[in-house]
Amino acid sequence: MPKPSLLRRIFRGFAILALLGVLAIAALSGSLWLEHRTALTLPAPTGPFAVGRSLYDWVDDRTFDALAPKPGTKRELLVWIWYPAAPGHSTTDDYVPASVRPRTAGALPFRLLTRDLSRVHGHSLRDAGVSPQQPSYPVVIMRAGASLGVINYSTLAEDLASHGYVVVGFDAPYRTIEVVFPDGRVIARTPGNNPELVSGDELARRAGKLLAAWTADTAFVLDRLDRLNASDPSSRFQSRLDLARVGMFGHSFGGATAAQFCSQDSRCQAGIDVDGSLHGSVLQAGIHKPFMILLSGYGDFSSDAEVRQIQAGIQSVYDRLPPDARVRLTIRGANHFTFNDDGALLKSRLMRGVLRVFGKLSIDGRRQLAVTAYCVRTFFDAYLKGGAASRLGISSPLYPEIQLLP
Repeated sequence: MPKPSLLRRIFRGFAILALLGVLAIAALSGSLWLEHRTALTLPAPTGPFAVGRSLYDWVDDRTFDALAPKPGTKRELLVWIWYPAAPGHSTTDDYVPASVRPRTAGALPFRLLTRDLSRVHGHSLRDAGVSPQQPSYPVVIMRAGASLGVINYSTLAEDLASHGYVVVGFDAPYRTIEVVFPDGRVIARTPGNNPELVSGDELARRAGKLLAAWTADTAFVLDRLDRLNASDPSSRFQSRLDLARVGMFGHSFGGATAAQFCSQDSRCQAGIDVDGSLHGSVLQAGIHKPFMILLSGYGDFSSDAEVRQIQAGIQSVYDRLPPDARVRLTIRGANHFTFNDDGALLKSRLMRGVLRVFGKLSIDGRRQLAVTAYCVRTFFDAYLKGGAASRLGISSPLYPEIQLLP
């Protein structure tokens, strides 16, 4: 048994270590809190156009939402539209307007690892006029990953709009993690629509239901855009949407939605899957129009068996794409979770540091977004604007992270 003097030294040592631990935790918490409250501006769009943004609440009076918990609930979507803006409009909108800002900030540790959304700044001008430089602009539908809100992909939307595209994203109640409508209603995702809570056959069933819903929502959005193009009460978009040139891209499950929609709806002229596994009938039917598969250097932490199954599905669809209108590439060092603002820009440096330590991230978040934005706009320029369409045309010495795959 240690002598009393030794015991005192041992307890004193533990006390000192405990105090140092408390001080370290306090210092870390203080650092995270300062970062949480520090203002941040998204990367500037690279195109020649200023960017406008408008927000809509669209209700489908003819269709019930099959994933709503209450039967007879009409389909309703919160729709964001980014577009080339006319000069002379100086009101920059909030990154997320207060009227539609998420109400649930999460537990304290999670809040400390994210930015305060009121202190994040984008580049979109609120309800600006559409640029008169062109009579109309091609339309690209954008889908978020999993249950994320599309606002998390503002950097990609703003950049594409600055190059002469109308970019349309939308959130859906009961399957987007939280939708806040301008009238104050807050509707969260229901547990039955959360595939992360299940596995096996139930996971496949839920994924199938979600894919069908998102794909049908996309068709509805294009129907409403057609109406807006014919008659816009604000006159902003009337006759300004070129709906003969429609593309779609999405990240993760949003990429699966893009593939499914482009497989079954003739209005889609070109599509992009950003690091998403494929589901639904597209695996059997294929895609018979230009399509790009953009992959990360690091996956989504799935098991080896899951990765092999995902790769087999992608390979099967890719092999049947038109040989002169298909592209498959990877961005070296990119991570599945950092193709959006939330992962690449809003998370704390500590979280990104942990990913790097474990070998899951080796590219700066802003750099990953810059490379992704370049790939997306180059592909759509080729197939929606009539540019030179070539697999090799997407390579650039400015972006050596791009690796074309056979």
